[in-house]
Amino acid sequence: MTFSRVRAVLFDLDGTLIDSAPDLGAAADRMRVARGLPSLPLDDYRPMAGAGARGMLGIAFGMTPEHPEFAHLREEFFRNYESRMTENTRAFDGVEALVQALLQRGLDWGVVTNKSMRFTGPLTAAMPLFATARAVVGGDSTPHSKPHPEPLFEAARRLGLAPEVCVYVGDDERDIIAGRAAGMPTVAATYGYLGGRPDVDSWRADASISSPLALLDLLK
Repeated sequence: MTFSRVRAVLFDLDGTLIDSAPDLGAAADRMRVARGLPSLPLDDYRPMAGAGARGMLGIAFGMTPEHPEFAHLREEFFRNYESRMTENTRAFDGVEALVQALLQRGLDWGVVTNKSMRFTGPLTAAMPLFATARAVVGGDSTPHSKPHPEPLFEAARRLGLAPEVCVYVGDDERDIIAGRAAGMPTVAATYGYLGGRPDVDSWRADASISSPLALLDLLK
């Protein structure tokens, strides 16, 4: 499949453009160690890195948001993460070349993430990769977060484009649900975290890619 009439590409952040699992996992693991619990390997945290505090505290402590201590531990996790957001976080291999290729083709690009702007703003400001992003929409930039389509509509508004000429790329089922609801062609990034649900075919994305640069083959 190839997409026509595309004028911009929007991306999820964690697990799609950047591998932030090392810093997210370390922030949660620090909490375990501080409580006398054994450290867990990064591979335990990685599949749920896209779920932020909910995912990391779930792995570290088997804790859900309904737990009475969740809000308290979440803020401790946030402080830990803020102190090291870019320590080991890197763009996935091929992402920088992909962005350059999009720009050379005259396509705009942007970010739509459920990560709050408390973290998204400083993180994207600290990484040169995002200097050319035309829109950066966080999880609290609109009244709704994904899988609601409103963050994608907001990104399209900031680009001055109709949603249907924007492609949305993400590594979680909620990304595909949001993209489809916004009327955007959707691409599943199977190299990402996948939210612990690797059955990507069930997401009903329009296409899938196993590496960032593979997206270029869909935009001919």
